[in-house]
Amino acid sequence: MNYKIGDILFTREQISTRVIELSQEIRKDFIEFHTGQELLMVGILKGSAIFIADLVRALGQDIDVRLDFMVISSYGSDTKSSGVVRIIKDLDAYIENKNVIIVEDIIDTGLTMSYLLSILQRRAPSSLKVCSLLNKEERRKVPVFVDYCGFEIPDKFVVGYGLDYSGKWRHLPDICVAEPV
Repeated sequence: MNYKIGDILFTREQISTRVIELSQEIRKDFIEFHTGQELLMVGILKGSAIFIADLVRALGQDIDVRLDFMVISSYGSDTKSSGVVRIIKDLDAYIENKNVIIVEDIIDTGLTMSYLLSILQRRAPSSLKVCSLLNKEERRKVPVFVDYCGFEIPDKFVVGYGLDYSGKWRHLPDICVAEPV
């Protein structure tokens, strides 16, 4: 099936405002509970790249933030998760006794995030939280708690601001609905 770019769901201005608000939520929680400790932000590539870059810049310089990345595959070239999760690239850093926030572009069925949380929890971090730009709750198959959520969205296929269709449209500054043609 082919797609075209449809309506804008969230503008670049709305996204920017929400990213700043999320960074303030993280700062508040981190300063309150983890003052003086390192924060490891784990971006799930490729979708979260733009989001995590903006998010960590918005956190400010007074928090000791480190970045690491994982590549997880559950979609292939499809528009819906296959439910089969593969780790393509694992973390470089050890997370034992560290405060970790997983940064994801979108959570829909919850299968990938549930699997990822299970794997990382076994590595004994001090804290493990989830920050997702988009949350598609109505597609949830397994429960996943999102500590920091950018936007709740309906069951629509979306692209832009890091989200793609077969590698296309990640560069769009707005989040748009992708419509079948």
